[in-house]
Amino acid sequence: MTDLPNARWRKSSYSGGGNNCVEVAGNLPGVIGVRDSKNPTGPALLFTPGGWSAFVKGVKGGEFDV
Repeated sequence: MTDLPNARWRKSSYSGGGNNCVEVAGNLPGVIGVRDSKNPTGPALLFTPGGWSAFVKGVKGGEFDV
């Protein structure tokens, strides 16, 4: 697991409140961190900036809608 002590986490605007929240850290050099706000000491996903942009574009475009 990657230690992210300098990460500044913010709640995603797409979380909509409630208990299903995603937090994003965009202040890390070369990576974007993503974690579950219910488990802040748990694992975090790390994206490259390009990978994060592609993921966000897919979310906004409905690519992952079920």
